Amino acid sequence: MTQSLGEETHPVIDGILDDAAWNLVEWGDDFIEQRPDENTPPSHQTKFKIVYGQKSLYIGIRCYDSEPDKIVKRLSRRDGFEGDWIGVFIDSYHDKRTGFGFIVSAAGVKGDVLESNNGSNEDDSWNPIWYVATNVDDEGWTAEMRIPLSQIKFGNEEDQVWGLQVMRRYFRDEERSVWQRLPRDVAGFISEFGELHGLKNIEPQKQLEIQPYTVAKMETYEAEAGNPFRDGSDNDITGGLDAKIGITNDLTLDLTVHPDFGQVDADPSAIALDGFQIFFQERRPFFVENKNIFDFSISQSEAGNTFGSDNIFYSRRIGRSPQGYPDTGDNEFVDQPDNTPIIGAAKFSGKTKNGWAIGVLESVTAQRQATIVDENGTRRKEMVEPLTNYFVGRLQKDFNQRNSYIGGIFTATNRETLPQELNFLHEAAYSGGVDFKHQWNNRDWYLGGNITLSHVQGSTEAIISTQESITHLFNRVDADHVAVDTTRTSLTGSGGNVQIGKIGNGHWKFESGATFRSPELELNDIGFQRQADDIRHYTWIGYQTLKPDKTFRQVGINYNHWTAWDFGGNHNYLQFNTNSWQNWKGNWSTNIGFNYALIDYSNFALRGGPRLRQSPWMSFWNGINTDNRKKIRFSIFHNGRKAVDNSSKYYYLEGGFVYQPINALRISAYPSLEINRDQLQFIDNFDDVNGSPRYLNGKIDQRTLSMSFRLNYTINPNLTIQYWGQPFISRGRYSEFKHITDPVAKRFEDRFMQYSAAQTSYADEVYSIDENLDGVTDFSFDDPDFSFVQFRSNLVIRWEYIPGSEIFLVWSQDVTQSGNPADGLLPSLGDNIFGQKPHNIFLLKATYRFVL
Repeated sequence: MTQSLGEETHPVIDGILDDAAWNLVEWGDDFIEQRPDENTPPSHQTKFKIVYGQKSLYIGIRCYDSEPDKIVKRLSRRDGFEGDWIGVFIDSYHDKRTGFGFIVSAAGVKGDVLESNNGSNEDDSWNPIWYVATNVDDEGWTAEMRIPLSQIKFGNEEDQVWGLQVMRRYFRDEERSVWQRLPRDVAGFISEFGELHGLKNIEPQKQLEIQPYTVAKMETYEAEAGNPFRDGSDNDITGGLDAKIGITNDLTLDLTVHPDFGQVDADPSAIALDGFQIFFQERRPFFVENKNIFDFSISQSEAGNTFGSDNIFYSRRIGRSPQGYPDTGDNEFVDQPDNTPIIGAAKFSGKTKNGWAIGVLESVTAQRQATIVDENGTRRKEMVEPLTNYFVGRLQKDFNQRNSYIGGIFTATNRETLPQELNFLHEAAYSGGVDFKHQWNNRDWYLGGNITLSHVQGSTEAIISTQESITHLFNRVDADHVAVDTTRTSLTGSGGNVQIGKIGNGHWKFESGATFRSPELELNDIGFQRQADDIRHYTWIGYQTLKPDKTFRQVGINYNHWTAWDFGGNHNYLQFNTNSWQNWKGNWSTNIGFNYALIDYSNFALRGGPRLRQSPWMSFWNGINTDNRKKIRFSIFHNGRKAVDNSSKYYYLEGGFVYQPINALRISAYPSLEINRDQLQFIDNFDDVNGSPRYLNGKIDQRTLSMSFRLNYTINPNLTIQYWGQPFISRGRYSEFKHITDPVAKRFEDRFMQYSAAQTSYADEVYSIDENLDGVTDFSFDDPDFSFVQFRSNLVIRWEYIPGSEIFLVWSQDVTQSGNPADGLLPSLGDNIFGQKPHNIFLLKATYRFVL
């Protein structure tokens, strides 16, 4: 199956297996079905050969098909994985945890994926340079691959032994077959690979790549009268350099100077009323590649509902929008920077043959200043983001025959001396942690966990700001275990997670564990953290079928529960869940789930006010997806939530379709509607009204309407046109204003006092409250009604003119308006999008990758 080419002519990569080199080695075959009917003969057999030279690995594959005219050859851009495909997965470390995947569709579209943590983490942003071609003939289809040895990592042993798996997708039956059996109840993917022998005297190749880029950018927008910074257009040309240097075959140094971190995909529109930050995925290539090595989730679980997005390292903090904004007077205009440039960044990462995973990242972001000009033309500058250094170090070691690992992480954020206007920022922030996992009984069982520490320091203003932020809320009036200390200049916190579970060998799986984060834990300088002051227990139990029957290809049924306390001993949460997912015989998929929360108190709902009791509630979700093999397929998803006393109601509905009329064209549209009615929606707090504080809430009727539309046209695997657009409107109307009087009362009506019409007046978009009807306003607040309207779109033409070198032509649009909350959703959406002058961004980006 494997043979050195020696002096033989290397195969020509044209997809046709007629080269003499392929006669040097026997076929590897005897594929077996992996799904839906595991451990049975597949519909069609597959076979492959591997030969190698000093610089490259060559793989030839024959996929038999009795009806070659029915082979599905859907086109997409790289990593689309549409239609029939074949994938070769190589564990060149032979650590049974890390794999390099090279996938090609019958249409010739490349896909590649870096597998880690035994296949549970997949990074499809990894884009190595390799070569492949396919061909359809009267026996089925064939593929030829050339994989440069510089693109995979291995040691320098004279006689190499690698892990190997080959997987085929037979699209018409949505069937997977594999070279080495992969039972459906195994604990991982890479640990089940077969072995590739016969690789002798190959030398690790050190990678050296340099990729300069240039970007020409033009912006147009509606000019603002009198504002010298908004004259209707801006132009810019920038350039930079990325480099990838193989320090060893295992470890790579990535360098970037003045990187282009513009995103081809825009973040979707979103609005949050709970006050917490919204998590967005990282898309910038420098940070995405090898992101699995830097990952340190502090409380992720199979059960979910444990703040699974929280992480010690959240790369979108680097190069974020400036955090400051200047104070301005009347008739002053501001030129506020949109982002913080990254002066330079370096990343040293990889995994060694003996099981060390290493990641070091160093980045420096520039100081940013806003320019303010008054009506007389006088200009001044004010710092809105300081010069900042970010550092992340990550280390992990496999041992116990790769069944266990222990690791650590350390991060540091250091800012230059801060001016008075930025004294709310930390001068320095440090975090660290230790994580471990032990697996036994053929990796079916596991015990894992981590400990996390954080330390932030700065001015008293900065630490007060941290203590009073929604993540912490030390100013909660009824909390005996936390209090704002106005003299502190630092804050040190901790967190942790421990879990035990069974993931393989049989129908049943489970995980149970506990996680905590102390009130002082603060990770948001370079990490992502929504909430502190939480101690939480969770349990998940799952059952799955292993064989198809007359109705289902596979079915899973799950049970979950969660319960939580704060560090003051308050029992804040108890929720139960059951859910099921089904893959039907006709390849439809469905899911359904139910929740019931018996106990729900919030330390955060009143933004520093007392702990608020929220009524017990029930919720559901349900989704249906039609057969994804069809040229047109539909899906619908909806979920709802209702308090048992009707104090809150929520409903979300999303449905849509994907239509692929020809292999090169794919169109999708997914409209959604969200309805939120809550009788206790926070509005504001007032410290002293008639001698006591007022925690103002109201009834909200919120409607959100949006639609995500995509069009992908693939001219060939290296030349694609993509369009994405999303109109979005969220409208909220408030009424029935009230203040909280007994926040933990059992009856909903006993928790507040509602203001009558006589106590409430409205003028000039301001509400005034006269509590004692003495004709004197006790307090007032701005009209909280809102209508947020936005339309975002991207048109991207991408051409990979040679492997690793690309040209992008991008046109982005953004229209953001405040509509009239009194208007209907559709009229307000149309009035505030159509007829408005959008903010247009035109980009032309060119890169060239030198491989030395």
